[in-house]
Amino acid sequence: MTTTYISETYTTVRQLSEQICEPLETEDYVPQPVPFVSPPKWHLAHSTWFFETFLLKAYYPDYIVFDESFNYLFNSYYNNVGERTLRTDRGNVTRPTIKSVYEYRHYVDRHMQELLNELSDEKALEMVQLGLQHEQQHQELMITDIKYILGHNPLFPVYRSGYNLVNAVNQETGFIDIPEGIYEVGFDGDGFCFDNELGRHKTYVQNFKISKSLVTNGDFMEFMEAGGYQDFNLWLDEGWSWVNNEAVQSPLYWHKIKGEWHYYTLAGLEKVNPKAILSHINFYEASAFAQWKEMRLPTEFEWEVASGLLYWGQRWEWTNSSYLPYPGFAKAKGAVGEYNGKFMINQMVLRGSSVATSPHHSRPTYRNFFHTNERWQYTGIRLVK
Repeated sequence: MTTTYISETYTTVRQLSEQICEPLETEDYVPQPVPFVSPPKWHLAHSTWFFETFLLKAYYPDYIVFDESFNYLFNSYYNNVGERTLRTDRGNVTRPTIKSVYEYRHYVDRHMQELLNELSDEKALEMVQLGLQHEQQHQELMITDIKYILGHNPLFPVYRSGYNLVNAVNQETGFIDIPEGIYEVGFDGDGFCFDNELGRHKTYVQNFKISKSLVTNGDFMEFMEAGGYQDFNLWLDEGWSWVNNEAVQSPLYWHKIKGEWHYYTLAGLEKVNPKAILSHINFYEASAFAQWKEMRLPTEFEWEVASGLLYWGQRWEWTNSSYLPYPGFAKAKGAVGEYNGKFMINQMVLRGSSVATSPHHSRPTYRNFFHTNERWQYTGIRLVK
């Protein structure tokens, strides 16, 4: 990669984060309604902290830190880098102001551009790439966190007119036959990947059929009308406890108004489109729906084997695979080793990408992962039989 290409890519990625926040009012930058949602201000600062901490401090001679307190405020989970504020307290950080955070971003960007003009160290260039991929992850989180913040405002405010994101429909129908056999899975080749994709290896799969289409809102309405949320026989035990403890009767953002289902979109409150692809359901709901249809969710390996024949990119698709290391996986030393490996417990793998995923940030081997009860991402269901 040439220094010009790296510099231009850096600028493009960094600008997109700020473009995502353009429709926000100052008050929208701060709320944290639940622990798993981070304020937009925190995302802007944290992604900047990454470049300051892992590149400018390490490779820019005589670099002066913008604000010493920012390491404590905007470190996420890197224990190797020092103490940090609790995740649940991110919404309490009303100071520094959003104005200061933007000044921080622009300060770091200026110094990063100076660094990139002369950077040739291979490890440093790899860290730049990781930082850009990291920021793209946070761009998707910003979109979904903003939706959660505004979607729980009783006025259901519009984030951006026409920016619905949930109206896409399936392009194909039917099932694809995949023969049994030994297949290779995992990343192989040039280009970037995360460490959890490495360790390409062989895996055996039985023959199966995988749906060309994702489950739609209309499909899920039939499940709801058939008493899907009331039939304990369809649910995993943990899922049934979740349904009852949370009093869940519909996907996230759905509201029944005057006898009709509506859902909150980033374009405001709209009637549910039955033909559109279902979104914002968790693993428990996906599993229960599959049980109701007398089918199942694919494993992550089945999904990857079939991915070249599928139309994807609309929703993160739940798989029936636990998030575990591939053969030969080893955590890198230091803070970078905390990026993926320590989260390989009590989470399920999702494959594909979503309408909120940043450009050029998806590939068939990408392994996303979330807890079984989480549904604020653009998640969906693809069935296997």
